Amino acid sequence: MVKIIDTLLGRSSGGSDDDYMDLDLTTYEEHAGSPALLIKIATISDLKDTPRVKDEVYSGNVVIVDISRLKMDKVSYERVLKDLKEVAKDVNGDIIGLGDQRYVVLTPMSVKISRDKIGGV
Repeated sequence: MVKIIDTLLGRSSGGSDDDYMDLDLTTYEEHAGSPALLIKIATISDLKDTPRVKDEVYSGNVVIVDISRLKMDKVSYERVLKDLKEVAKDVNGDIIGLGDQRYVVLTPMSVKISRDKIGGV
């Protein structure tokens, strides 16, 4: 126990290779089952792409959506945002725009997005 504390605090000299072991996370992942929450990445280029994003949020996943391709078509942009806002409301989740409205983050129930920035100006 003392050796572990000394190592963490930097008081011990460098250990030999026998002191360390590689962690094989595949064993852990097999026993952990499915994760409670996934973060998915999506791109929406027109209205027909929204159903898959909506399904992911209804399934309880967080989705980060690239909507930059919609900026050229204001009508499609507004429709997609309206659909995504309705999904967030339906699941009692949250929605926020990021990066000059190039990205939208949608969350399912019980996941809220803070509007407070950490660091920077």
